Amino acid sequence: MTERGERMATGDGTRAVRAGLPEPRTYEPALPGPVFAAHYHLHGDADLAGGPGTYGRDTNPTWALLERAVSELEAPGTDAETVVFASGMGAISAVLLSQLRQGDAVVLPDDGYNLLVPLRARLEGYGVEVRTAPTAGDAQLEVLAGARLLWIESPSNPGLDVCDIRRLADAAHAEGALVAVDNTLATPLGQRPLELGADFAVASGTKALTGHGDVLLGYATARDPRLAAEVRAWRKTVGAIPGPMEAWLAHRSLATLQLRVDRQAATALALAEALSERPEISGLRHPGLPGDPAHATAAAQMRGGRFGCVVSFALPDRAHAERFLGALRLVDDATSFGGVRSTAERRARWGGDAVPAGFIRFSVGVEDPDDLIADVVRALDEAARGGAARDGA
Repeated sequence: MTERGERMATGDGTRAVRAGLPEPRTYEPALPGPVFAAHYHLHGDADLAGGPGTYGRDTNPTWALLERAVSELEAPGTDAETVVFASGMGAISAVLLSQLRQGDAVVLPDDGYNLLVPLRARLEGYGVEVRTAPTAGDAQLEVLAGARLLWIESPSNPGLDVCDIRRLADAAHAEGALVAVDNTLATPLGQRPLELGADFAVASGTKALTGHGDVLLGYATARDPRLAAEVRAWRKTVGAIPGPMEAWLAHRSLATLQLRVDRQAATALALAEALSERPEISGLRHPGLPGDPAHATAAAQMRGGRFGCVVSFALPDRAHAERFLGALRLVDDATSFGGVRSTAERRARWGGDAVPAGFIRFSVGVEDPDDLIADVVRALDEAARGGAARDGA
């Protein structure tokens, strides 16, 4: 008989439902409500450094439960530590800026999240050498020599390229470099970077982790307590703390994580297969497609057939893409991804991504697959007819 509180092997769904919950207490809720507190009672010379509640910028009981939950998902059965932030960029910045100093070199993907571009400029302004290479083909290996930190984004956003995380991590460690992996698109149910050799798993909890499009959140998880402490100290210094309500909403959302991720991954693959039959579409990408350039690597390191909820493709031009987006009825024209409601956007409207003008990033939600695919096919047909009518006018 397993004693309560003892670690036991569980499946992903069970773990997501139970992650981070406190020990049951009579008359108490399974997940305590958010604690709103800027300060706590401190008597005399209390443990001001390590107490459970000292000041609202240092800790909060609601964060603590969420941090424990994410650790259980990113690195089950270990003593990994998670630090949660007010946003994904808060987590990304904390890892990079807590570990890099003037004269260090960092390797970034040149096809990653577009806010890495201004962050690169900031790092260079601090005297950090920034090297970049594509995600595909493990190209970052070529610029690793002497680096202090390697930043991996796999699958990449928005192009959905994949690299061999373990191969890159081993090579980076041989150079004395730390390794951080942006795990936003995969989620910890689809990929566990720490098991693949990374020092940090970092993600925007705004996306699929919370999944409802109502929370901004980020996190960084590390097995090395020293690294976790450095990231936590950075959070305190810059004040990039999450609100207790956001942390509580995020923890509440974890219970449905496996249900959402599995449904979205299955529908995304079905949508990608349907799109592969459309002659007006080029550059179709989804790691789950057997013919995708990233499929073999993704299948080897991503878990449970969960290749993510994002499908990317290009329509002939900006006008065609905008006609398509305007014709959709079950899909919101919105940025971000991973939510329960499907979204799509013409990604080039933001700038910063090296994509064609008609490039679409499509995030699959949890709608009935047949309904969603029918809506997309109908919208593609309308967009194509609109273009033909224009050309014939």
